[in-house]
Amino acid sequence: MINSSWYDSLTKPFLSPPNWLFAPVWIILYITIFVSLVLYIITPDKEKTFGYVAFGAQLILNLAWSPVFFVMQNIPLALVIVLLLDMAILLTILEFYSVSKISGIILIPYFLWSMFATYLTLGYLILN
Repeated sequence: MINSSWYDSLTKPFLSPPNWLFAPVWIILYITIFVSLVLYIITPDKEKTFGYVAFGAQLILNLAWSPVFFVMQNIPLALVIVLLLDMAILLTILEFYSVSKISGIILIPYFLWSMFATYLTLGYLILN
């Protein structure tokens, strides 16, 4: 269960967006992530194993961040997870781009948002 009083008590980093913004941004990003995966799957190529592994890794890390940050309230571990997520997304972009340029390109906003999440997580760690 998410302890919103814990989160609300944290000192927010500069540029921290309002809470209502996160849901619409993630809806858009999850749609683009899905479209990117579909384009990657349907584009003919000999070997795609690395792309699937990279995609799976970023998805697992993406899903792990929220429970670690909000439920476990473990900001240092959340920072490690988001740093690994950044790397996994970048690897996914590079691999997807090598198979389908558009598939890689449409993941760039996701990477940028993840980098912003890294900034926020580091900010929460430093300020709290």
